[in-house]
Amino acid sequence: MNAVQRRLLPSIASLRALEALDRLGSATAAAEELNQTQSAVSRQLQALEAQLGTSLIVRERKTMRLTPAAEEYTATIRGALQTIAQASLKVQVNPRGGSLNLAILPTFGMRWLVPRLPDFAARHPDVTINMATRLKPFDFAQEAFDAAIHFGTAEWPGTAHLKLKPENMLPVCAPQVLNNVTVAHPRDLMDLPLLHIETRPTAWSQWFDSYGVSAANISGTTFDQFSTILQAAIHGLGVALLPDYLVQQDLKDGRLVVAYGGATRPLGAYFLVWPLERAEDRSLGLFRSWLETQAEDEDTLPR
Repeated sequence: MNAVQRRLLPSIASLRALEALDRLGSATAAAEELNQTQSAVSRQLQALEAQLGTSLIVRERKTMRLTPAAEEYTATIRGALQTIAQASLKVQVNPRGGSLNLAILPTFGMRWLVPRLPDFAARHPDVTINMATRLKPFDFAQEAFDAAIHFGTAEWPGTAHLKLKPENMLPVCAPQVLNNVTVAHPRDLMDLPLLHIETRPTAWSQWFDSYGVSAANISGTTFDQFSTILQAAIHGLGVALLPDYLVQQDLKDGRLVVAYGGATRPLGAYFLVWPLERAEDRSLGLFRSWLETQAEDEDTLPR
């Protein structure tokens, strides 16, 4: 960093004040979050404007709002502040170096990834994996993750990917749901209560379509996570279309039975994705190479 760049580098305190004002909408709220007085926040903003030589704040009576240029500036520094905070956390919890911040899908992470992690830990004890759950894709520029476990297709702008496992779906229910019911054809399932998962809104339609059955606008109870829809199926609330990896043990123990047929062809797959600019990160490279040994091209559920 040269002398000119150093002169343009504002204090972290003033950047935090600007980011908080943009996100929270008022100096009062920003001061409360930063545990400072409103006048202190105002002085930091004024100092930032003086250093940059431009107006960032429109002051109207007792309100403050960012100029369009300041909003664009803040969108950029927000990611930088998150990166600094995450880097500080890394060095604090693992001063020897070697950590990976990973976004995971809660059910896949619990059922597929976490049981495998002891092997990675044994092979690479110097790498700490920090995990947080995210249900939907996000912007790597806005969240300080090194990589993420993602479901769907490999289309995530600005990233590279590794395919981990296809998701094959099975229609399952508690045994009592099929008492006094004959399911001789896929369309017979339409006479039973069907359970839906929010993140797979077309799963049942696709499943019926794979058998040549037209089934638009299928009604039924919707759940936002696999953990809750699984429990609903186990307790006899209806038939759920669930990933095979999720229900293997419940099928084996008799808590669930397959309502009809076998697993479908994949409706999507699980991927490890990472931003292109992180591709050479050592910890990510070790984790990616290890995951290649765990990846499953085909499901292993007995037919």
